[in-house]
Amino acid sequence: MSIPREKGLDNTCTMLLEGYNYIGNRRKQFGSNIFQTRLMGQKVICMGGEQAAEIFYDEEKFTRKGAVPNRIKESLFGKHGVHVQDGAEHKHRKQMFMSLMTPERLNELMNIAEKQWEIALDSWKQKSKIVLFRETEKIMCRMACQWAGVPLWANKLSQRTSDLSAMIDAFGAIGPRHWKGRTARNRSEQWIKSIIKQVRNGDLQAREDTALFTISWHRDRNGHLLDLHTAAVELLNIVRPIVAVGRYITFGALAMNDFPETKDKLQEGDDAYTRMFVQEIRRYYPFGPFLGAKVRNNFKWGGHHFQKGTLVLLDVYGTNHDPSLWETPDEFRPERFKEWEDNPYDFIPQGGGYDMGHRCPGEVITINIMKVSLEFLAKRMDYQLPKQDLRFRMNRMPSIPKSRFVISGVAGKA
Repeated sequence: MSIPREKGLDNTCTMLLEGYNYIGNRRKQFGSNIFQTRLMGQKVICMGGEQAAEIFYDEEKFTRKGAVPNRIKESLFGKHGVHVQDGAEHKHRKQMFMSLMTPERLNELMNIAEKQWEIALDSWKQKSKIVLFRETEKIMCRMACQWAGVPLWANKLSQRTSDLSAMIDAFGAIGPRHWKGRTARNRSEQWIKSIIKQVRNGDLQAREDTALFTISWHRDRNGHLLDLHTAAVELLNIVRPIVAVGRYITFGALAMNDFPETKDKLQEGDDAYTRMFVQEIRRYYPFGPFLGAKVRNNFKWGGHHFQKGTLVLLDVYGTNHDPSLWETPDEFRPERFKEWEDNPYDFIPQGGGYDMGHRCPGEVITINIMKVSLEFLAKRMDYQLPKQDLRFRMNRMPSIPKSRFVISGVAGKA
C-alpha cells in the first residue's frame, strides 16, 4: 500500500502560503495521517496524529541530526545545541537542563515573575497606551536573566529583548525578518560568550544553582568543558524560550477578550481552572507549526517504507486540533483539560514524548509563567482595549495578533 503524494516539483511556496494549516489541510484532503511531498528541494514525509507523534519520538527510528535547516540554526536554535543532538550525548546534555528544574528553583522563578509584573504595573499606570506583547517580552527578558543569573543592565534591556524576539520571529521567515534574526543571534551569542568567559576567568561570580554557573562549568561525556560558543548557545536556550512565552501570554490576553466568560472564571476560580485555561491556550492558538527529524534506520509504518535519511515533519498544530483526538477542536474550551490524562502524544504544543526524550525541558516553566502572568492580568489589573486589529494570520510563523494587543488606562485592582 502506498501513501498519498502531493503533486508538484516543489511545494515550499504552498507551505509558506498555508503556514500552520499546510500539513493538516493535506491530511484532510488525502484522508490520511501520512503523505509525501517535496519541500526545500527534497522529498519530505509529513505526518500527524497521536500514533504519528509516538513513532516520531522513537529514537531508534528517528534522529534530529541534520533535520534542522541551517537557516533555523543560524537564527532560532543556534549551532551545536541540545536540539540537534541524539542518543547518549542528547541525554547527557538534556540532564544539564533538567537539573535546573528543581522545585526550589521553579518556585524562585515564580516569585521573580510576580515581582516583575508588579514593577511593570507601576510603570504602565503612568502611560496612556501599552503594546502588551512588546512589554511582556521585556518582562520575560528581565525575568529570564534574573533567574538564569545573567547580568542585564537596564540601558541594554530594549536591545537584548529586541534581539531575543527577533531570533524567535525569524522562524518560518524569509527575507528581512530572517536576516534580522541571524544578526540578532550573532549579537546575542557575543554578549553571552563574554559573560561566560568572565565566569570562567573568575571575574564574575555566579550562584551555583543558576543556569549561568551550571552551563559555564558543564562537562561533556568525555569530561571536557563545553566550548565557549556551545555554552553560549545553551545559555540562550534557557533565556530565549522564556522570552517566547510572551507570545502565549499575549494570546492569553486575547482569549480573555474574545471569550470573556473565561476571564470571569479566572477571576473567580482556583489554580485548577487557571491550569486548564493555560493548557487550552497552548492547544488552541498557533505557536509551533511542525517539527522535523530524519529517519535513522529503514522501517515500515502506516503503509509506507521510511528510508534512512528522509526528512519527516510532524504536524504539531494539526495534532493539537485533530478531531479524532479533541472534541470540537476549533472551539476554545478550557474545561476539556479537566479529564485529560496527560498523554504525551495527543497534546504536543512544545513537542511530544517524555522528559528525557526530545520533549521541551522548559515546558513546566512555560506553564508556570503563564499561570502567574495570566492570573495577574485577570485579577490584579484593569485596562481597556482601544480599537485595533486583533486578527492573527495562520501563514505567519510564528503568529501574533497584528496590533500586538494594545491596552490603555492601565490601573491596579484593590
